[in-house]
Amino acid sequence: MKSSKGKILYVGKAKDLKARVSSYFQKSVKSPKTEILVGHIREFEFLLTDTEAEALILENNLIKKHTPKYNIMMRDDKSYPYITIDFNEPFPRLQYQRKVKRGAGKKVFGPFVHGTNISDVLRILIKSFQLRDCTIREFHSRKEPCLLYQIKQCSAPCVGKISAHQYDEDLRLATNFFEDKAKTSFKILEERMHLLAESEEFEHAAMIRDNLEVLQRFMEFGNQENAEINGTAKNIDIVSYHVGEIEVDLAIYLVRNGLLLGHKNFHFPVVDCSEEIESEVINFIFQYYSSGGESLPEIIVTEFSKENNKLFQDALKSLASIKVLKPKTKNLDLTSLMNLTHDQAREHQRVRITNEDSVYVGLNKLKDLLGMKERPVVLECYDIAIFQGSSPTAAQIVFRDGRPDKGSYRNYHLTEREEGNNDFAMLEEVLKRRLESGELPDVFIVDGGKGQLSSFLKVLEEAKLDIPVCAIAKSKSIGEFNDEVVEKTEERLFIPNRANPYLLAKNKSLFRIITQMRDEAHRFSRRLHHKAEKKRTITSWVDQVEGVGPKMRKKILNNIKLSPTDLSRMEPEEISHELEVSLKIAKNILKVLRPN
Repeated sequence: MKSSKGKILYVGKAKDLKARVSSYFQKSVKSPKTEILVGHIREFEFLLTDTEAEALILENNLIKKHTPKYNIMMRDDKSYPYITIDFNEPFPRLQYQRKVKRGAGKKVFGPFVHGTNISDVLRILIKSFQLRDCTIREFHSRKEPCLLYQIKQCSAPCVGKISAHQYDEDLRLATNFFEDKAKTSFKILEERMHLLAESEEFEHAAMIRDNLEVLQRFMEFGNQENAEINGTAKNIDIVSYHVGEIEVDLAIYLVRNGLLLGHKNFHFPVVDCSEEIESEVINFIFQYYSSGGESLPEIIVTEFSKENNKLFQDALKSLASIKVLKPKTKNLDLTSLMNLTHDQAREHQRVRITNEDSVYVGLNKLKDLLGMKERPVVLECYDIAIFQGSSPTAAQIVFRDGRPDKGSYRNYHLTEREEGNNDFAMLEEVLKRRLESGELPDVFIVDGGKGQLSSFLKVLEEAKLDIPVCAIAKSKSIGEFNDEVVEKTEERLFIPNRANPYLLAKNKSLFRIITQMRDEAHRFSRRLHHKAEKKRTITSWVDQVEGVGPKMRKKILNNIKLSPTDLSRMEPEEISHELEVSLKIAKNILKVLRPN
């Protein structure tokens, strides 16, 4: 479904195309969101596939590519760590990763959950078996062993101090701890500890002893028995969902190596569902598995209908061979674990909404405050950074569904003005430049009070655009607490045509979203400002150095790591070495920095 400008608004699939498309235009419209979506549609484009599974895969790919505003997007609330090995590299190393990229020649262990201390375990294994821990770039550039080799924490394969065969054996001993073969490797480390003690290398022996204690706890964690899943396949995901009044919550319980390791939770608004709930859940779960960020299970257990289970399994074939089953089959009974997963989805929703942690609570409140017809999805926040009129910069921060969309962040170098600091004029400059490029957000947010808000409204009015704007500002007030006079700081939201600002403390969810955007805008704009100011101040004195042309100027700017004050205290020979310039240029630099 496309807008008048060709922007993709929504991607969907249907077995019966006529019935599906017609449903959007019937009088009994499902939701206000669908009504608004239909109001924007100006064109349909159709793609044919041979099977429903192909349609699900294509839909997923198009959603990833175009991020349509009216499709439900997968947003992960938590990622578990993994240990990976890339056998495409020479002398492969163990790596700690949150997001796993699958591919040929790669081996993945995990996920590991809280309680395994996997980062400590990984560090110990790399040192104990003297495995490579440097990047492939460092590995290829090394010409002599590094310090880790000297302290016996690396076997220095980079300079041929160990054969590939022996290194592979050490790597195998380390990975035994992730493959239920830890006892063999543990025993080898114990023998090394005793040999070191006999050789009176007590400090090294004590280090191995302490490491063995950490590894012992890791082994004990991995050997825990779990009656729920005894006798089943080793790697299973159990998927369940709960439909509330406002949101749909999904829970996935992760079973790896026969152990229940933990769970993941997702949620999205009911009003965003353009298809049947179960179809939307399948779309969402397929996004999750095709994102490439998690290791895939052997079996996925769901509550879906038999027909939808087959559709889901056929689509998953594009990723791996995975069985999709009901909780109870001939050889598998995970009914109690499925009940637990469903309870987790329901309880996660209850706690979040009770505590107003849901981003949708805040976004719906913003919708009401600004008198919008639909919940805003894309918010943009702006902040100006300037000091005494020099190197002014601005930051554009973008949140999508209440979370940072860092790929859409932008910064602006602004024009210095004769009058110095002029936030209002600079805000107008930023917004005018912003309106010239890209799709506009649902809401503009500006850091400041009524003046900044008026500046934004003026530019939008000139451009004949009706986009909601609000401004966030802190206010200080004096109050009493325990008979003492205290100064309170309150976050206020200024809204056009509203007599009094809205106190953000009234809505925790909206408070978090708006203040996080404002703080992020501060950080981003000031970082750019400091960078621009540093460049300006350095450039000002470099341009005064006699005999420095464009090429030399660029070289000096690239090599400068010290302040002008520190450079002025150095001798010409030291400056020549520091900046990689001739002695003559170094003396000319000192004439500028130390004129007396």
